[in-house]
Amino acid sequence: MHNRNDSQNQSQDGVVVRKRRKGIYILPNLFTLAALFGGFYAVVMAMNGRFDLAAAGVFCAMVLDSLDGRVARMTNTQSAFGEQMDSLSDMVSFGAAPALIAYEWGLKGLGRWGWIAAFVYCACAALRLARFNVNTGVVDKRWFQGLPSPAAAALPAGFIWLANDLGIKGYEVQWVMFAVALYAGLTMVTNVPFYSFKDVQMKKSVPFAVIVLIALGIAVINIHPPIVLFGLFVVYGVSGYVVYGMRKARGQQTSMISTSTDEPDERGLHK
Repeated sequence: MHNRNDSQNQSQDGVVVRKRRKGIYILPNLFTLAALFGGFYAVVMAMNGRFDLAAAGVFCAMVLDSLDGRVARMTNTQSAFGEQMDSLSDMVSFGAAPALIAYEWGLKGLGRWGWIAAFVYCACAALRLARFNVNTGVVDKRWFQGLPSPAAAALPAGFIWLANDLGIKGYEVQWVMFAVALYAGLTMVTNVPFYSFKDVQMKKSVPFAVIVLIALGIAVINIHPPIVLFGLFVVYGVSGYVVYGMRKARGQQTSMISTSTDEPDERGLHK
């Protein structure tokens, strides 16, 4: 006699049918593992004093992290395992890694204040990712609630990359690093809206001028990547406060909560 937990089920015709075992999709998780390696590589390079390569590792992790979800949707290989794996990878690459790199590069000289700033950033990244996971069903897809962790990681990593490129030592700008780490960390856990770019349809046709603008954008980045990339992420990191101020001034809703589910789950989300 077979029960519901058996690995085999018997059909009405008496034919034994084996249950299909659930597996793990390889393709999207390869991108996630590669992003995780980028964060791990960044920490190792920081420990070896190669802060330029450490920053590059964080930026590579950002690119790979932006691809795993798109690949999963394009190949219809989304899974709960993939979501959890992506969240854990983000915590390493955009939470722990930037905090440790910033501490090794410039915050160490501040003593207690240095590790406090690094911990605040790391803790805020964890809180940001946890809130994102539980609010997925109620937040407007066009906006992020708070600065997304990859963009937050780009602020300290980009600042270190730029300073290293200009020959500036960490101890010379340690308080600036302190401010950048706190700003990036605390902005992650605010209710400030940041545009998510998720409503951009990659499969739709676009005017020829758009392709030309993309090519020009790539060319501009290659003029001096540290300055251009850091500048772009600074603009994005401030844009949320600009949008918040404009909405507030116009009397529009500033909360990104778009639908109602359970009332207790939404307490404290609206502002």
